[in-house]
Amino acid sequence: MIRGGHIDLAILGAMQVAENGDLANWMIPGKMVKGMGGAMDLVAGVKKIVVVMEHSAKDGPKLLHHCNLPLTGAKVVDLVITDLGVFSIDKHGLRGMALIELAPGATLDEIAEKTEASYRVALNQLSEAAAAS
Repeated sequence: MIRGGHIDLAILGAMQVAENGDLANWMIPGKMVKGMGGAMDLVAGVKKIVVVMEHSAKDGPKLLHHCNLPLTGAKVVDLVITDLGVFSIDKHGLRGMALIELAPGATLDEIAEKTEASYRVALNQLSEAAAAS
C-alpha cells in the first residue's frame, strides 16, 4: 500500500523538522536503536506528510534551519502541528515555512523565541492552505 503510492496522508511525530521540510524522527546518535522502522517508507510513499510534535525539546528548538539528527526524509514535510501553532511548508522552496495558526494561549513572541527556523507569519492564510490540499 505505502510503497505503491496508495496512501495520501501520513501523520508522524518528529524529533526535528527543518524549514525546507526535512524530517528527522528515527534516531538520536549514541542512543540504542532497534531499527529505523517504517517511517522512511511512509515519507517516501505518501503524497502529504503532517508532523505532530511538541514545539521544543529540553535542549532547545525542534523547528530548525537544518536538522542535525539523521534524516528520515529530505523535503517531505507539508504541515507541522505543535503545541504552539501550525506551520505550512512549501517543500519547493518558493514560499518557505509559514505560521498559519496560533494555538490558544500562544503568542507570536513565544513562538519566535522557541523557533530557530525562518518562517513568515501568515495567520490569515489557514483557509488557503486547506483549500490547496
